[in-house]
Amino acid sequence: MGRGDLSDDECARLEPHPPKSLGRGGRRQCHRHVINGILFRQRTGLPWRGLPTRFGKWQTVRDRHRGWSADGTWEHVLRTVQADADVERRIDWSVVSVDSTVCRAHQHAAGAHHRVPRVLGRRRRPAEHRVDEALGRSRGGVTTKIHLASDGGCRPLAVLITPGHWGDAPQLTKVWDRVRVPRPAGGHPRTRPDHVCGDKAYSSRRNRRYLRRRQTKHTIPEPKNQKANRQRRGSRGGRPTGFDSNTYKRRNEVERRFNALKGSRTVATRYDKRAYVFHGTVTLAAIRLWLRY
Repeated sequence: MGRGDLSDDECARLEPHPPKSLGRGGRRQCHRHVINGILFRQRTGLPWRGLPTRFGKWQTVRDRHRGWSADGTWEHVLRTVQADADVERRIDWSVVSVDSTVCRAHQHAAGAHHRVPRVLGRRRRPAEHRVDEALGRSRGGVTTKIHLASDGGCRPLAVLITPGHWGDAPQLTKVWDRVRVPRPAGGHPRTRPDHVCGDKAYSSRRNRRYLRRRQTKHTIPEPKNQKANRQRRGSRGGRPTGFDSNTYKRRNEVERRFNALKGSRTVATRYDKRAYVFHGTVTLAAIRLWLRY
């Protein structure tokens, strides 16, 4: 086993939920061998063509990653790993934090064709396909933003990819709709934590109304301009928002999770042209964190 490869314990935890094979053909390469190649590229950030020969053909490793990103296999594996952790009561639902981080896009990430991509000859639309390819131009150049919901144990619950110049507040509902931890014993997936924590960027009447409708307590500070506008409107402005400073201190948990995700060079810097491939790259990094803790 090389440095950064899947351990026997991690493979045992993945064995009940193996990725499915892609397409038809003869003898298939071992999934563990291919995933180790994907993890090697993810950790080092080298081009696909630079993969060591011990992982086999680089085209096979690249195509498997693209295919599993397109058909939602990585998302399915993440959900099943989360479900196993929830059965073992390893998910801390007491406070779930939400935040975002900006990743600089490499020059090789630009130039994708403006059409629906075909993956391995398939005509089906990829699960996370975006027309804008999640690329935006801001002060930092061409960037992509990763929105993340993290549990109290600093593990990712949901991931959303958007262009780097998009605001955080409009994405809160979309991130929260992705928090769905299945229950193997049956029943609806768990989607509601005990408490939600976010910074000032998520403060809006729409978000607070959304969380109240879901009967979820939240700690989101109110910016000075919103507070002044509410006071200027008098009774029509509504009641002051509640704020718990002790709960707000736990917002560092999602920041620490971003620090762990960006330990992978392909997450810290985006090299993938397609948004659905980069989404699969971030999802695989999240799966690795769940397998380790």
